[in-house]
Parts: sequence; structure tokens; C-alpha cells
Amino acid sequence: MTVTLSPTEWGPLQRSHTERADALVADHLDRQKRREAHPVEDFLFTYYSTRPNQLRVWHPGPGIRLLDAVEYDGRRGYAYVDGAAVLDPAEVVRRRHSVQWIHRLLAATADRQPQFGCFGLHEWAMVYRTSDVRHQKWPLRLGAEGTDSVVESHKIACSHFDAFRFFTAPARGLNVLEPTRESQPALEQGGCLHANMDLYKWACKLMPFTPSSLVLDCFELARDIRTLDMRASPYDLAALGYSPVQIETPAGKAEYAAAQRSFAIRARPLRLQLVALCEELFQ
Repeated sequence: MTVTLSPTEWGPLQRSHTERADALVADHLDRQKRREAHPVEDFLFTYYSTRPNQLRVWHPGPGIRLLDAVEYDGRRGYAYVDGAAVLDPAEVVRRRHSVQWIHRLLAATADRQPQFGCFGLHEWAMVYRTSDVRHQKWPLRLGAEGTDSVVESHKIACSHFDAFRFFTAPARGLNVLEPTRESQPALEQGGCLHANMDLYKWACKLMPFTPSSLVLDCFELARDIRTLDMRASPYDLAALGYSPVQIETPAGKAEYAAAQRSFAIRARPLRLQLVALCEELFQ
């Protein structure tokens, strides 16, 4: 079923989205003007490819016609027919293989039992036995030797390929799994912080099909997860106001796992909405 919205109906929705997006990107844009990097909060703009100006564009999602929406005339992914903008069916066909792959990954992840025993050791494995650390301005909380000792005294079971590929060479052999891009749908699980952060990536990959409210919901989840990811990392970020989650201790492990479970609960309905979106596009 298609719903047609007049400008007086869709205009406030568009403005509300723009205001929400502007609030979410404001601090990052201010830091850009000052040429100031932030190791936690810039991640969603540097690791992921969606730019702030792309986030500001409002997409209503499938089944919505926007009357007199001339600004969408000629915009990629849209057709302008009889004075109304709608998602272009030809764009869905053109991107069907990408949509199918994303659906396969997200549906398989949703069906798999979440795991909560990794304790964020992926970040530690990225600095194991190396001086070439990503955030060189920030010291390691336990020093290089202490960090290496934590890695060597734990079982590392990272299931996420895009985390595993940043492991140092000595750390890769310590992981009980060997994730690849091809095995991603077979390994990814809903307890993984990176898999849940990546819901933002998949929501953006599916734009303009993804309703913008869902994109920003995924953005906010990814932002909150990133904070835990770095608090549990080996870096000392106390100067930025981040208290560490000391995953090398029993109390820290319990704190991490509890937060991980909370994020898995938040992520599940967003993942299922993306799965449903893909299935709607198939139809």
C-alpha cells in the first residue's frame, strides 16, 4: 500500500529529521573547524563512509509518495512521477544483490544466539606487541607489557571480520576463530559490539530505502556502543572524561558483559526492522 503525503504533512517530518541530525553531528563539525580529533566520538564519521550532509537528507522509506517534493526530482534513488517523488523501483532492481547480501547477514545474525564472553579484547589485540598503535596521542592504561600480558592471559574469540582484520600479526594466531568476509554471515552474532555498531553501516548502505528515523536510531546506538568499546579498550582516556572498564578484572568483565547484553537488547529490534525493510524491497 502506498501513502501519499502533502507538503504540509511531509514538511514537518523533514524538518524534524534535519533538526535531529544536526544535533547529532554538531560537535563533530565543530571539532573539524578547529582541526581537533576525538578518538571516541569521531569514529562514526571516520570509520564509516556516510558524511554529515548525507545524514541530513530525509528519506521517508518505501511506500511513501511526497507531493510537490521537487527537491527530490533527479535525486538518486527517486523517481518523480505525476508531481510526486517516490523511491525508484529501478534503483531497487539495480541494487538487488547488495540488498540480498545485507538481508542474509542481518537475518542470520538475528537468528543466532548472542555471545557475551569476548570482553572487548579485540581492541587489545589491535595493539598487541606493536608500537604502531592507532591512537598514538593516548597512552596505554597498563603500558605495552601490561597490555600484552592481558592478551596472552585470555582466550580471544572475536567473531567479527572488520575487527579481526585490524589485529596485529602476532594476535591473529591467538584468536580461536579466523573470520573472513565470506564467512561473515556464518559467524556474526548479536552480542558483538561491532556487529551492533554496524547496524548503522547497513542502514546507510540501504539508503535511500531506509527511513531516516531508523538510520538515526542506528547512529545513536552505534555512538553509545563506541563509548563502551573505547572505555574497555587498553587506552587511557581519563583526560577526556571516560572512566575505564577494567576488563582485566572480574568486576570489569561483569560490567562489560552487562553493558553488552543491554546493547544486544537495543540492537535486536533495529536489526529486525532492517531485515523487514529488505524483505519489503524484495516484494
